[in-house]
Amino acid sequence: MCGTLAASPSDFLGYTFGPMYSPRTGGRYNGARPSKKAIASIKGAIRKQLRTGNQAPWAEVASLLNRTVRGWAAYFSYGSLEKARHSVQRNLYHSVRRFLRRRHKVAGPGYRQFPETTVFGALGVLALDRLPRLAPVNAVRETRPRAG
Repeated sequence: MCGTLAASPSDFLGYTFGPMYSPRTGGRYNGARPSKKAIASIKGAIRKQLRTGNQAPWAEVASLLNRTVRGWAAYFSYGSLEKARHSVQRNLYHSVRRFLRRRHKVAGPGYRQFPETTVFGALGVLALDRLPRLAPVNAVRETRPRAG
């Protein structure tokens, strides 16, 4: 047999580690991304908070939702995040839109009444694509030693 064996991806602490492919160059590299189970978990948490019987005021609902999303984004700030963040943000938008549609008894899909700009703007829901990626702990190093 010629060449190397392809390593299979493995999951650990919510991340999938293994071979990945660059969408820009198509080149293969070893990397990390949020696992499918972790993405399903955050989508489940969003669904649980936006359940049909939730009678809480919108400010409270949005605050708890933002707390959940911010925590997930802070934990998953390493690796290839673009696809995962996009998937979670799309799910967040559609879930919030459906929730508000039910709450305000809006007929139809509710895209006009609750566009993305309103949901992620005036209604105060955090957009994942606007949250900064946190730098790794060891990324910032001093260039000069401290005087002492």
